Amino acid sequence: MSQTLSASTLLAVPLAPLAGALLAGILGTKFGGNWIGRRLSHSLTILGVLLAFILSAMTLKSVAMDGARFNETLYTWMVVGGLKMEVGFLIDGLTAMMMCVVTFVSLMVHIYTIGYMEEDEGYNRFFAYISLFTFSMLMLVMSNNMLQLFFGWEAVGLVSYLLIGFWFNKPTAIFANMKAFLVNRVGDFGFILGIGLIAAYAGTLNYTEVFGKASQLAAIEFPWYVLGQDAMLITVICICLFIGAMGKSAQFPLHVWLPDSMEGPTPISALIHAATMVTAGIFMVARMSPLYELSDTALSFVLVIGAITALFMGFLGIIQNDIKRVVAYSTLSQLGYMTVALGASAYSVAVFHLMTHAFFKALLFLGAGSVIMGMHHNQDIRWMGGVRKYMPITWITSLLGSLALIGTPLFAGFYSKDSIIEAVHESHLWGAGFANFAVLAGVFVTAFYSFRMYFLVFHGKERFDQNPDAHHDDHGHGHDDHHEPHESPWVVTVPLVLLAIPSVVIGYMTIQPMLFGDFFKDAIFVDAAKHPVMEELAQAFHGPLAMALHAFSTLPFWLALAGVACAYYMYMVNPALPAAIKRSVQPIYTLLENKYYMDWINENILARGARALGTGLWKGGDQAVIDGSIVNGSWKLVGWVAGVVRRLQSGYLYHYALAMIVGVLVLMSWFVTWPMVNDWLSR
Repeated sequence: MSQTLSASTLLAVPLAPLAGALLAGILGTKFGGNWIGRRLSHSLTILGVLLAFILSAMTLKSVAMDGARFNETLYTWMVVGGLKMEVGFLIDGLTAMMMCVVTFVSLMVHIYTIGYMEEDEGYNRFFAYISLFTFSMLMLVMSNNMLQLFFGWEAVGLVSYLLIGFWFNKPTAIFANMKAFLVNRVGDFGFILGIGLIAAYAGTLNYTEVFGKASQLAAIEFPWYVLGQDAMLITVICICLFIGAMGKSAQFPLHVWLPDSMEGPTPISALIHAATMVTAGIFMVARMSPLYELSDTALSFVLVIGAITALFMGFLGIIQNDIKRVVAYSTLSQLGYMTVALGASAYSVAVFHLMTHAFFKALLFLGAGSVIMGMHHNQDIRWMGGVRKYMPITWITSLLGSLALIGTPLFAGFYSKDSIIEAVHESHLWGAGFANFAVLAGVFVTAFYSFRMYFLVFHGKERFDQNPDAHHDDHGHGHDDHHEPHESPWVVTVPLVLLAIPSVVIGYMTIQPMLFGDFFKDAIFVDAAKHPVMEELAQAFHGPLAMALHAFSTLPFWLALAGVACAYYMYMVNPALPAAIKRSVQPIYTLLENKYYMDWINENILARGARALGTGLWKGGDQAVIDGSIVNGSWKLVGWVAGVVRRLQSGYLYHYALAMIVGVLVLMSWFVTWPMVNDWLSR
């Protein structure tokens, strides 16, 4: 790799996983005749992702060390008027980082899947799906225009639909993938409106050209009256784009699909929730920073939505008993933190947290999957306990992931999470006060539910033989449910160890160049005069070690420690206390258990209202008005007229002679008699 990156090398990054997906998906399934077996299927897909990761790492090295950049169109699909629709790549610090994160986590998931899906009938199909998912995400992050971005955006949505509903005989999985699909379509409607407005007013979809016209877009008023005033076009564009991010990155109120997506196999939970799909929205807003910087209204909107998600989704994590759902609500909360950072104009901090979060959240999901395997597919944390001595590798890696998640000093999550809290504290935008409270309160909440899960699973008394309603839905894994827990095979534990390493050290190693260096200098734009948050953070930063040492005297550290201490006391020392608290605040518990009734509102008000509207338009509009009045009414009118006229067409000559005589009389009356009468009347 030189100063200018090779187009063919870059093209190989997304195409390698695509080739693996096609080979495994066609030749390894009934569709293509089952030409290749399991071993060859997973070997081909893993090889494709491994090649993509190696090339991504080389690209990152060239970008970071040599200052290499790439921004070219590779293929022009079509030109409509003056609007070019192209396929091209934009490689800078932001893209290179995302490529490495996506490919590395995907590689770990591929290896892990060998053990997790060992006995599943859809083994080859699953590998094809996750490899196709990797291709879709790479096309999204590497794009240099909004058309390709939208292609990748929809492709990850499509493949996630296939993966969430992978066990298509499970009614809950079918419901979950349809829910994810429909909720994302709502967000994507806003997203495509934003892209459409850019295309209409800027006349281009290319990032560089759009950003070059950003100041012109900022001067245009949009005839959309809000509170009696015209909105600015740039505000409307940014909010529409962010609505797309709300769907994809599961922000309130479009978050409802993500917890249900746990119905898919655990490896895909890690891939969707950690590194790829849900972070697409965060990446997109960071990429569009030159536009967002021109609208404080849009930034405040982003800030408030992120704060609501960070805090209130964390509350839901407290009462979850399914091990995967605890981690899922944790993801929702952390995505809220990233969104808050975007709203505070700390885009680099948001993508920094995206990166650190990808590693430790993938670790936690895969650790949860390992526990599920070891517990013979029991997912209820209330019926675990004492797993530490049976699964030592899973225990230690899960502990490291949990410590990173809660922001323990020196761990990866600490540097990114504390930077977000500091950035929000320094922000002066509308809504920053609420956001500051939300992210601080979220620290305690995160620490509490994370270590509640950790203590219930790995410590305390063994409870795995006491589950009264154990369901042994092992999806073909073939485990005997009467055995003690056991450590997972090496194909599961190796990815855990490899993910644990960056979960600990990556923050310490990269905070300086990513936040205060020039790593993102040409990828992220911040108007320092209007939004001086990053400048104020830079003044307070004195190195990663000093930051970690200073943390011991700050409020977030003590809030996290309090959360861990409360969890330990309530679930290890005095396990009767949670039940007592639950009884005393039953209405609040009911509210949380019903997920703030968002699902009820969606299903009984919005969905039912939409169906009623559709039925009304169908029965009243289509059948009654269009079919009944216009289409059927027209031919009935013609038939009636024809029936009347038919009586005049008797075929007898004397009838026609009579008609002629009557016609002559009428004409004479009109032209002769009527003028005479009219003249007489006028006298």
